[in-house]
Amino acid sequence: MTTPHFPSRLPNVGTTIFTVMSALAAEHQAVNLGQGFPDFHCDPQLIDAVTRAMQAGHNQYPPMAGVPALRQAVASKIEALHARQYCPNAEITITAGATQAILTAILACVQPGDEVIVLEPCYDSYVPNIALAGGVVVRVPLTPGSFRPDFAKIAAAITPRTRLLIINTPHNPSATVWTADDMRTLEELLAPTDVLLISDEVYEHMVFDGAEHQSAARFAGLAERAFIVSSFGKTFHVTGWKVGTVAAPAAMTAEFRKVHQFNVFTVNTPMQYGLADYLQNPAPYLQLPAFYQAKRDLFRQGLEGSRLKLLPSTGSYFQCVDISAVSDLNEADFCQWLTREIGVAAIPLSAFYGDGFDQRVVRFCFAKKDETLRAAIERLRTL
Repeated sequence: MTTPHFPSRLPNVGTTIFTVMSALAAEHQAVNLGQGFPDFHCDPQLIDAVTRAMQAGHNQYPPMAGVPALRQAVASKIEALHARQYCPNAEITITAGATQAILTAILACVQPGDEVIVLEPCYDSYVPNIALAGGVVVRVPLTPGSFRPDFAKIAAAITPRTRLLIINTPHNPSATVWTADDMRTLEELLAPTDVLLISDEVYEHMVFDGAEHQSAARFAGLAERAFIVSSFGKTFHVTGWKVGTVAAPAAMTAEFRKVHQFNVFTVNTPMQYGLADYLQNPAPYLQLPAFYQAKRDLFRQGLEGSRLKLLPSTGSYFQCVDISAVSDLNEADFCQWLTREIGVAAIPLSAFYGDGFDQRVVRFCFAKKDETLRAAIERLRTL
């Protein structure tokens, strides 16, 4: 039997670095601070809420756009936090995680040949998503070292063919957070254009040291052109549930749902009902900054005095470190060596750049039990 040959839609895509490093960590029984997922349980009350939904018979298809009670809860949450009203019927969609949301938004608005600006380093799904839509990727680097947006470079990258810009704050992998001034500058920059925006805000509730998350929803000139993406998986420690949200103006949502109904149609029913119930109490997400800041501080304090240079971590659940004083290896080789010889897995930042730009920085995830972090610290302090 001969399998017919066909050209790949993603010829340059292989196994992701996250899969590679997690497999290597398992092989060497390393502490896995590579892939960004918690190793602790979610709130039992959330499990109970989903269980009640299943027992109540919520096990068939829900509406394509999502369970109305959950869309209303999301709209209410956005209004309470960011003072912007979204119509739950026409402007909120429940998605199969944030990755599906981003792909769907790109497929909905990017035509073959349209340019899409990504700010590097960036999450690894963005570029393949653009390729699947037939778009042209335009890479603009964040400022090396600080990972701040360079608005002069962003402005220079905008052409008449630019359809879309993707931003991510709090940022994966660098753990930086855009300020209100950053968002206002972006608002002014985009004002005279027809460029659309995807604002990837999956770490919205992980902003530290008393700072506030500056959602695109807070800025009228951004909200009117933005798909704002969030993730219940990240917020409530249930990454395997793959449930996310998109808020967007009605006309943009209508186009988004045209694609959504044919690439996933709808999302796990009992989990939607359970999340709608659980969201009635805002405490779990309002307490999240303090929860993760304590883990960040535990990890940072444990590495103080080591030869790993800690970069700022102002948001997300990541900590980047400069390895220059530890090793002459490049980032990817260092992460392999660190996993095999020291027993801790990390991710090279070069994996988040199209050209593999290497600045001697690797990323750790601190969304782990305290005992996991302490085990990692003990090993890392031997460097």
